[in-house]
Amino acid sequence: MDGLRDVAAPFVVPGPSGVAVRDRLKELTAADERVLRLVGDHLGSLASRDLRARCAAGLDHDGQAWAERKRVLTGESSSRWAGSITKATHDQWALARRAQLGHIQGLEAGVRTVACRLSQPLGEKAGRHAPGGYCSRREWHAKSRRLRVLQDRLEAARADRQAGVVRVVRGGKQLLNTRHHLDAAQLTEEEWRQRWEAGRRFLTADGESGKRYGNETIRVTPEGEVSIKLPVPLVHLANAPHGRYVLTARVRFAHRGEQWRDRITANRAVAYRIHEDVLRGRWYLTASWTIPPVPQVPLAAARTKGLIGIDTNADHFAAWRLDQHGNPVGAPLRFGYDLSGTAAHRDAQIRHALIRLLHFAKRRHLAVAVEDLDFAAEKTREKHGRHKRFRKLISGMPTARLRARLVSMAAELGICVVAVDPAYTSKWGAQHWRKPLASSKRATTRHDAAAVAIARRALGHPIRRRTAPPRDDRSDRRGHRTAQAGHGSRGREETRPRIPGPRTGCVSPDTERKRATSASKTVRDAPDAQAWVHNSPLLTE
Repeated sequence: MDGLRDVAAPFVVPGPSGVAVRDRLKELTAADERVLRLVGDHLGSLASRDLRARCAAGLDHDGQAWAERKRVLTGESSSRWAGSITKATHDQWALARRAQLGHIQGLEAGVRTVACRLSQPLGEKAGRHAPGGYCSRREWHAKSRRLRVLQDRLEAARADRQAGVVRVVRGGKQLLNTRHHLDAAQLTEEEWRQRWEAGRRFLTADGESGKRYGNETIRVTPEGEVSIKLPVPLVHLANAPHGRYVLTARVRFAHRGEQWRDRITANRAVAYRIHEDVLRGRWYLTASWTIPPVPQVPLAAARTKGLIGIDTNADHFAAWRLDQHGNPVGAPLRFGYDLSGTAAHRDAQIRHALIRLLHFAKRRHLAVAVEDLDFAAEKTREKHGRHKRFRKLISGMPTARLRARLVSMAAELGICVVAVDPAYTSKWGAQHWRKPLASSKRATTRHDAAAVAIARRALGHPIRRRTAPPRDDRSDRRGHRTAQAGHGSRGREETRPRIPGPRTGCVSPDTERKRATSASKTVRDAPDAQAWVHNSPLLTE
């Protein structure tokens, strides 16, 4: 079709490259919490100072400057603490640099959209490839001023990027702005201060292979004993030899505990992070390590037993199972979730819905087909204008978190994930599959039809149910018309070869054709009902 963008080929999503598990530090004494806060505050101040130095260096930073920064920090902490701080600073600066590029691209998209709409006559309707004009002269004037604002912001962002300037807030920009709106956030100054200090603490130690239990700075024994190497200014707080402080709490990782224990027993690197949850008044320890890449399953192997297509929506996953020929099997599935409330609640809802879906796929040995969604360029107010409800809808869908959760949980269960291009799946699915799959007892939704379209694209089939009919007599004279079954598949819509015997359910091919007694001609000529029943009615509809 003319005017349609190219659809990318489906691909198998690679598995995760790392693992992180968390456990609560229970039964901490007041002295333990005091030491953790002192160490975290001291290292956090060093991290803030190092981040300021890194941002000041900008694009002129090199390996020699990195070594100098680490040398300065070593005297006030230790060589390992300094290494962890400088590495975290480098990662944070690189993340801010990538976010800056995304911000520039968003501003460029907004400038293009507003400029295009301003060039259109008032009331001009939107076309297939171009937005329409604004509705009134008043709106046109407001958007012309908006264009100047976007252009100024874009010019400033480009200048910062060219100069290597990034703006980073340790503890989070959102929490920093909350300080000016305590009444709206229903917080006191003391409560905000506790969150701010907890967010700026630094208690992260990188692992080292070959060292005892895989980490010399924060060491956790197989029995769950946690000890911390104190910085030089706080070494007087040690309650164990060699300047270490042993916590009274014991950890036991319920999830992947055996993997963690095998790793530290072999002295392989494990990174640890200790942080405080101010809202709950709890302390947590997170352990993380890298894992070897999982061998990627070929796409042809993932399609062998069919797929289950998933359409992601604001409140549920719509799913439908398809066989290898692209035919829907069984009834549509729906896995609901609620994305309201806190981020932790939304994350838990996503995990619960995904685990139910993946268990369904695991029991039937199916791969999972999902759209490669990215709403980064679709959330701008310039693109959707007054459609605030739609902008809020797509902004509330955690697509990045969903991808990460799905890939990691599917890899744990040994399920292959196939990503497809999301172009036109909802539109073509509703056009070609919504009505044929509906019945008097079941109403097929647009989302169910989109799940079928997603799975068919992952299987390599066109979303349309049939190819174009032959040009002469609308018959099968010039070849096969359906797009579901492959060549030679049983039930394919074409002239069937004559296979006597077991195929028709009659006598064996070795049996003599002439019978001793002749049956009624009416009964003998009656076709076998079994021979006219297809495996799926969708093959011939």
